Amino acid sequence: MGNVQELRPISLCSPCPGLRVTEVDWQRLSNGTAHHTQEYPGPELVVRRGQRFTFTLELSRPLESEETLIFTVETGPQASEALRTKTVFQTSELERGDTWMAVKEAQTENTTTFSLASPPNAIIGRYQLSARVSSRRKHSDRKLGEFVLLFNPWCPEDDVFLDSEEERQEYVLNDSGIIFRGVEKRIRAQGWNFGQFEEDILNICLSILDRTPSYQDDPATDVSHRHDPIYITRAVSAMVNSNNDRGVVQGQWRGKYGGGTSPLHWSGSVTILHKWFKGRFKPVKYGQCWVFAGVMCTVLRCLGIATRVVSNFNSAHDTDRNLSVDKYVDSFGRTLEDLTEDSMWNFHVWNESWFARRDLGPSYNGWQVLDATPQEESEGMFRCGPASVTAIREGDVHLAHDGPFVFAEVNADYITWLWNEDESRERVYSDTKKIGRCISTKAVGSDSRVDITSLYKYPEGSRKERQVYSKAVKKLFSVEASARRARVHRGGSRRLWRDDLLEPATKPSITGKFKVLEPPVLGHDLKLALCLTSLTSRAQRVQVNLSGATILYTRRPVAEILHESHTVKLGPEEEKKIPIAISYSQYKEGLTEDKKILLAAMCLVTKGEKLLVEKDITLEDFITIKVLGPAVVGVAVTVEVMVLNPLSERVEDCTLMVEGSGLLRGQLSIDVPSLEPEEKASVQFKITPFKSGPRQLQVDFVSPHFPDIKGFVIIHVATAK
Repeated sequence: MGNVQELRPISLCSPCPGLRVTEVDWQRLSNGTAHHTQEYPGPELVVRRGQRFTFTLELSRPLESEETLIFTVETGPQASEALRTKTVFQTSELERGDTWMAVKEAQTENTTTFSLASPPNAIIGRYQLSARVSSRRKHSDRKLGEFVLLFNPWCPEDDVFLDSEEERQEYVLNDSGIIFRGVEKRIRAQGWNFGQFEEDILNICLSILDRTPSYQDDPATDVSHRHDPIYITRAVSAMVNSNNDRGVVQGQWRGKYGGGTSPLHWSGSVTILHKWFKGRFKPVKYGQCWVFAGVMCTVLRCLGIATRVVSNFNSAHDTDRNLSVDKYVDSFGRTLEDLTEDSMWNFHVWNESWFARRDLGPSYNGWQVLDATPQEESEGMFRCGPASVTAIREGDVHLAHDGPFVFAEVNADYITWLWNEDESRERVYSDTKKIGRCISTKAVGSDSRVDITSLYKYPEGSRKERQVYSKAVKKLFSVEASARRARVHRGGSRRLWRDDLLEPATKPSITGKFKVLEPPVLGHDLKLALCLTSLTSRAQRVQVNLSGATILYTRRPVAEILHESHTVKLGPEEEKKIPIAISYSQYKEGLTEDKKILLAAMCLVTKGEKLLVEKDITLEDFITIKVLGPAVVGVAVTVEVMVLNPLSERVEDCTLMVEGSGLLRGQLSIDVPSLEPEEKASVQFKITPFKSGPRQLQVDFVSPHFPDIKGFVIIHVATAK
């Protein structure tokens, strides 16, 4: 039947003698199946709003024909009917969709089955249900128990309704996923364990709502707003980061993670949420964008809002809202951090959730951008969204919430300035198409990558894209502006017109490109060449200033690994290659767990012409995972992981960290035997799946000698025979 709650007999104080409730059966199994909540571990009943659920009361005697039960549902502190956090209603045969209602479904002697339905805009959260028998005098209600009410993407009247069963399975019920990272030309998939149905996660997600500053200030009013997905998602966006509140994850972008866990060590949200909850709401160290997005996806799927993780490659962080990422470099192409406020990240990860925008109108319903990474404040707190994806595509940046920031992330222009010693500057690179590339999310029902750039913007360079850009500029700067004209203020005296910035530079007399001569592999020397080509019919002398640095994925430099100058004589239309070698010993100390290197060449041509060439390099690594045999619920199966020591030296103290919802309870740690230089080794271990269906197993090869090497595999688990 479901979970049966035996009660100390509760008198419902009827005028007829001794009516008591002796038992409540919440029918968790049948309700769980009907409400798509059977995966929540219990013990309490979890149901979705706008849909009936049934329960059975065992009474000490049958209900008399003139008796009805009056039910009360209430949620939050100081529950009141005025705030819609409390409703009193009695059994009725009339169906009404706008309020709570109860129907007596069946009665056999002392057992009565009722169905309760909540309105599709009911407040979500933990409810207390109590009852009394109708009579002329009001008597005290008797508590029957508690249940949790969630958003309902299956209900057409709910603001979060999503009209595709495949998408609901993926975006609400899938407890694992893929986050895309890397660089635009080398996008990599990382597995992530959302784990929204793991032990205690629902309870933790509800407690996140109770830790918000607005709840702490005025709990009764805060709870009364929890019917609204806009309110809930905006609150979660602020609470997933620890800025302004004791939120879940503390960000760190300096490449040093002492006193905490490196963001790249996490394989999922469950460990993070448990750690935050058990540590009495002390922020968990440390996160970067994909960690914030992974945790927020868990929380919102858990609460019943369809949510996905989205990666934007070459993502702008435009601090001054001028739709331009301005980077300042020296004569070697090295970033001048004290002058450069804006940045272009190799990638940035945020979330999209699906719901209606009653505040904006139906044309803005659908996917909404939410970003929990603490980049800029929004109304005094580090949060971002919900911003309608449609509004971003159409340039309606004035609409709530945080449209200008999201629009810039995918549309800003990228400009690099050479900062001279006399504090003058000159533009050495500009690109209106570089930012907002390959916007990606996991496909529905498979592991492949789907490019959703067209949901965010019209094709680069098209007439429609230019019209939208012009519209956004007008709304941002409130000036009559042609397609690319907007007054920009930077640093007081540096005032420019955008038209001047974006006119093409004079036609260059040379071109340049970095070529990778051998695949860049972690632990090996790097071999590249800078290829320069003359475009004129005269001979030229070029001074080439080369620099290289290990970087974070935000392109922030960590350690310089290359600094050299060459003079090159180029004949008419001649091509020359400058070989570049960077040994492992040069980059190993400064390499971060992002495994990224940025090379720059500032080429100074006669007559003052300058050319800047840049290349982002991500180092390759190796791991394979195989399941040796069929996977069945309750039956142990062997997993084989092949790892490789990438270094030309012996390594010890390596570990495999393994996790996966429905496959393992918690994390598994396996010691790896010492590995000789460039040795491959097989590590085998057993897992016993406890849930059927497609399950994701994540493996993290951890070593004190080199950055983490991650892999994942999807295991299709059959039900027990």
